[in-house]
Amino acid sequence: MYVDAIHVHLRREGRIESTAMYIVLAVDLQGRKDVLGHGVGDGAEGAKFWTNVLGQLQTRGVTDILIACVDGLTGFKAAIHAGFPKTRIQRCIVHQIRSSLKYVSYTDQDEFIRDLKTVYQALTRDAAETALRKVADKWGDK
Repeated sequence: MYVDAIHVHLRREGRIESTAMYIVLAVDLQGRKDVLGHGVGDGAEGAKFWTNVLGQLQTRGVTDILIACVDGLTGFKAAIHAGFPKTRIQRCIVHQIRSSLKYVSYTDQDEFIRDLKTVYQALTRDAAETALRKVADKWGDK
């Protein structure tokens, strides 16, 4: 399960409003992707919001989630484990990169991101570990 937000424009009571729409994407064991659900955020994204979304997924037949790739929202992990206790939680790579960039000077960010892609786009674990060592050697002192 992967969760992300997009910004959409909705017509409400005759006005156009910009709001967040949260998308729940699943990849099954055969590699097929499917949108399991979505929720329109009204500034209330939190554990309660996600508990509701996940409850709706259960009602619609989702029985198990192997890995959930999510942001670091407080209470999100507990909300997932309330309905799917065996789920492994990992931080989304996009959020990990954004978090890491605060430690990289602005002038180096593009180059750092290009180097980091060699790690998370590697085809094997060994290739990823080799790429990570190269990134560490190049950027470790900075």
